[in-house]
Amino acid sequence: MNSSHNNKFYILAFALAAALRFIQLGALPLTDAEAQWALQALSVAQGGKPLLGPQPGYILLTSLLFFIFESANFLARFWPALAGSLLVFAPWFFRKQFGERVALILAFFLAMDPGLVAISRTADGMMLALTFLLLAWAMWQNERPQWAGILGGIALLGGTSIWAGMLGLGLSWAIMQNIVTAPETESSQNGERIRREDFKVTAMYGGGTILVVGTLFLLSPNGLGAWLTSLEVYIRGWLNPSGVPATRLLLALLVYQPLALIFGIIGAVRGWMKHNRHAIAFSLWFLIMLVLALAYPARQSADLIWVLPPLWALAAGELSRHLRLPEIDRSETFGVAALSIVLLIFAWVNLTGMALIPAESPMLVNRLILLVGSLLLLGLSLALVAVGWATETATLGGVWGTVTMLGIYTLGAAWGATGLRTPLGVELWDSGPRVPQAGLLLETIDETSTWFSGDAHNLSVTISGVDSPALRWLLRHREVIEADFLDFTSAPPMALTPQTNDLSLASSYRGQDFVWRQVPNWDLDSKSGWPTWLTLRQVSQNSEKLILWVRNDLFFDGQESVGQEAGNQ
Repeated sequence: MNSSHNNKFYILAFALAAALRFIQLGALPLTDAEAQWALQALSVAQGGKPLLGPQPGYILLTSLLFFIFESANFLARFWPALAGSLLVFAPWFFRKQFGERVALILAFFLAMDPGLVAISRTADGMMLALTFLLLAWAMWQNERPQWAGILGGIALLGGTSIWAGMLGLGLSWAIMQNIVTAPETESSQNGERIRREDFKVTAMYGGGTILVVGTLFLLSPNGLGAWLTSLEVYIRGWLNPSGVPATRLLLALLVYQPLALIFGIIGAVRGWMKHNRHAIAFSLWFLIMLVLALAYPARQSADLIWVLPPLWALAAGELSRHLRLPEIDRSETFGVAALSIVLLIFAWVNLTGMALIPAESPMLVNRLILLVGSLLLLGLSLALVAVGWATETATLGGVWGTVTMLGIYTLGAAWGATGLRTPLGVELWDSGPRVPQAGLLLETIDETSTWFSGDAHNLSVTISGVDSPALRWLLRHREVIEADFLDFTSAPPMALTPQTNDLSLASSYRGQDFVWRQVPNWDLDSKSGWPTWLTLRQVSQNSEKLILWVRNDLFFDGQESVGQEAGNQ
């Protein structure tokens, strides 16, 4: 397969990545975690001088979009989605080291990984940090120091996550130098001298990029302070636990990346046994990043994005060995692959059945027996084919069938990670509690304002007792008054309060409650809770509600009653 033909497949991988990341990108409302950065970007675009948080790259680049176009959810997530799509080109720069086939397989894996898809659709700088750091590394390896500096500078502005990534890469590189040492020759000494010169060029371009992008062409100089703050925030995370258990990160790997885990582990073991330098390096990178993510007290599931590239690289290296036709017994190999697919489908059907059956039903145990039995039958069938027929037939057939089913599962999980599969779905990659009725709340406010004044944005909204960046982002196009206490002597036209608030003058207002935040309850029992979430992504959720209070005279019948009262007086 020639290089130009391979390039077409990279374009196809990019198209797949872009589709998963850009389709209905603005459909879901921003969470509080996303909205806090989007609001800062909007303030910068409007000429404000806000104190920037530790996401300067995302905030300042997004402010450019908000300055040129009207702010929207789509634009708030545009740069992470674009960076996530561009990530598929990183393997292309390493195709000579890894091999054309391995690099191409890795590109498709990075395109459809559920975790990378989810983080690419999140309004923050994590994906900017990952993509541009890997691309900077690729440019450095290909002796392009200028581009390495530019891309590295953007990566360094990607927020707190960049420090975890650089720490993991640095530790991996240091350990790798002690495990595998190259003999020192005169040519290697000359190469080191040249690379030192390249490093100076890279540092110069990287510093220039940080100065230009990190200050928005010197229009927002406090971006440099935000960049330094990101390191402080990351260090502080080692002292302030987030409350997310380490087991949740392991669960995310197991549920979303079974294809990568199975073949990545096999590839790592094979690489160490055969002293494959690339496999050893990727396995070290994977283990170090995993340990750092699990040990970090302020951990989040999104921290796993640094674990995924080396894991998929190991899986791509292993699977490249099996993407070939057998020399003999081809029909038998296809038959084994078909059998593997049928048994895996049967296993999934029984797992889905467990999710639909009540926990107290005796059929639940039967489904579990059928699930385990189908997997055992698959293993036994492959073993019998290997012993009685040919090992290659059993290996290739089993791998093809498993990759087919797990590949479909991974694509399905990637689509689910977009949040578009079902509004009731709950994903481990969510950046924070979702706001499911944000659209309904905004529609009600707009309609009320239109009924009374003819302009959807004319009436102001008073917020009391609600601290939610997502709510401020939702109401960004109208006048918002935030008050610690509501003073109804001033008779605000519309007010938003928590459901627990008791308004003494509620008789002058009409109220409607809306579900605002939904926090998943991850205390699931093993019998029915986990199968339900694994197949349907449904768990019980604790809801936080808001009440929208609208003054009576804003309604048509309210205006008539007010007029009658005035006439009686």
